Amino acid sequence: MSVVTVTEMADDVAGLMAVRLRIRGQGLAEKLRRGGRLLPRKVRREAEYLLHACEQDRIPKLRMQLDQDRIASAYQACLTHLKPLGAAGRRRALFLDVLESAGFAVFAILAAVVLIVIWRL
Repeated sequence: MSVVTVTEMADDVAGLMAVRLRIRGQGLAEKLRRGGRLLPRKVRREAEYLLHACEQDRIPKLRMQLDQDRIASAYQACLTHLKPLGAAGRRRALFLDVLESAGFAVFAILAAVVLIVIWRL
């Protein structure tokens, strides 16, 4: 398995932002400045952390202080949000959302019926 550097991770996230969100600019810093508001708060925070880690990675003394696990989780959070699902994945997600909503509605109605029956006794 190859080692992916922090700079490559930041470049990957910047590239996905360009493709998925159609944000122009050079590098992750400019893309976050221009279109960071298009990302959910948690993903934006993770991308900003990845940018901060990329800047620290350029300084040899600070490179040793980087938390590689935190960087990997930030990278994974950004990838999870920015990777396109594809048509089949979107259909499956839509089906599961509808099924989840219908299941919750049935559960709520059954709970209301049980409460009414108990209250009547």
